[in-house]
Amino acid sequence: MIGARALPVSALLIAATIAAGLAIRLVPLGLPFVIVKYGGSMLWALMVYWIVSTVRPRWSPMRSAIVAGAVAFAVELFKLHHAPGLDGFRLTMAGKLLLGRVFSLWDLVAYAVAMAAGASADRGLRATRPAAISS
Repeated sequence: MIGARALPVSALLIAATIAAGLAIRLVPLGLPFVIVKYGGSMLWALMVYWIVSTVRPRWSPMRSAIVAGAVAFAVELFKLHHAPGLDGFRLTMAGKLLLGRVFSLWDLVAYAVAMAAGASADRGLRATRPAAISS
């Protein structure tokens, strides 16, 4: 059986993923555009995974990945909807980072890779500790 991650570990994973995502998108690291664009998208989706798996700690990593993937895909599809207020928000820094601006099929691929990586890492983090040996 896979156990739940400790809440401090979950908080650290979320915070570290957000920090890495902000760094890759906002700090001039000299990285190629494709790394900045899709690395940032992958880190955003990974953040969604960590949040879902924290809110539902007893779900399997696979179930968390499916639900987080559905959320990420829905947000991407939502980019196809345009309204003046929403488009105005998308032009702000918060809007760019939270919702993105332009629909991309490649982002959907990046999200799927992030979900697979998150679930795989999570399996290792949640591995049940061996029972203590009594003497």
